[in-house]
Amino acid sequence: MFDNLVKNIKGDRYIWAIVLVLSLFSLLAVYSSTGTLAYKYRAGNTEYYLMKQILIIGGGLGLMYFTHLINYKYFSRISQILYYLSVVLLIITLFFGTDINEAKRWITLPGVNLTFQTSDLAKFALIMYLARMLSKKQDMVRSFKEGFWPTIFPVVVICGLIAPEDLSSALVLFSTSVLIMFVGRIHLAYIGGLVGISLLFVGMFVTLLFTLPEESMPGRMTTWKARIEAFANLNGEQEEPYQLVQSKIAIAKGGFFPNGPGNSTQRNFLPHPYSDFIYAIIIEEYGFFGGVFIVFLYLAFLVRSAFIVRKAPKAFGALLAFGLALSLTIQAMINMSVAVGLVPVTGLTLPLVSMGGSSTIFVSLAFGIILSVSRDAEQLEEIEGAEELIEKSA
Repeated sequence: MFDNLVKNIKGDRYIWAIVLVLSLFSLLAVYSSTGTLAYKYRAGNTEYYLMKQILIIGGGLGLMYFTHLINYKYFSRISQILYYLSVVLLIITLFFGTDINEAKRWITLPGVNLTFQTSDLAKFALIMYLARMLSKKQDMVRSFKEGFWPTIFPVVVICGLIAPEDLSSALVLFSTSVLIMFVGRIHLAYIGGLVGISLLFVGMFVTLLFTLPEESMPGRMTTWKARIEAFANLNGEQEEPYQLVQSKIAIAKGGFFPNGPGNSTQRNFLPHPYSDFIYAIIIEEYGFFGGVFIVFLYLAFLVRSAFIVRKAPKAFGALLAFGLALSLTIQAMINMSVAVGLVPVTGLTLPLVSMGGSSTIFVSLAFGIILSVSRDAEQLEEIEGAEELIEKSA
């Protein structure tokens, strides 16, 4: 049975290798960083979270395998269903979501008492839906009414519903969508106008944050203001956020002479060392070169995905692979940038490495779809190669 599974593995082998290496890092880093969590909630059973992550990663790899065997063209129709489902679930989350860490980003599934972050589905669905829209409107991308408006509208809807409880994810998703639209040949004048209006809106929003009294701020506006102040150090006296200080200590302890696997000390002080700041734990335990290696893996994944895009015979496959790969890579780069203090704290996880449930599921699906596009391109090359061989022999 195992031999049959291996024989059926198609698509870019380099991406498969990257996935396996990232999965290994995930198991090692999660096991090391969940000690405090285990003593707090599991009576010191440190193997509990390791076994949970093994099941999640194993399930993700299985999902990735079966997804890559599906013809990617089916995801065009599926994207429509997922997009409308995402809109409904995001509205439900806004009003009836489960409050975790002072944010309503989750829905608790009845009966099983498991939480599900609806924005993970929404991000995945929107990128697929954008690829569908842009591929179908390649003859109308220069038109505002027929090309630009039908494409930007779903982006505004999804990002607008995510933003109240997860502004950083909404901004990242919006930026990624604009890049996909650029590659999808939407008129540059429309993209330029969109970027200009977006920057104006962001400027007005930041101005509003610093003019409104904090006691009158609704939702998470006080949190956003505090993060901007801490990052920009506007008054010269603002202290860095506690988690960022601990992250930098972890990175400094790693350096060129790391603590070694399982020997992190900052895991006991760093909030969420198994998710938002897992990159800092990796550097502490595996050092500078371990951190650089993780960056290299994500960049290599993006480069291999670019090769897939070039080989994809259809616009939908090319845009689908590009959009999903770009989304995962940007999220990874932002997560690592947060850990080293280059951007404000966002709460974005490190794809396929951070401990997670729904996020790992959708990341695995994204990898599987990219590999499905790659498999289709390889099969087409084999057919074309066989036809050329027949023509030469004739």
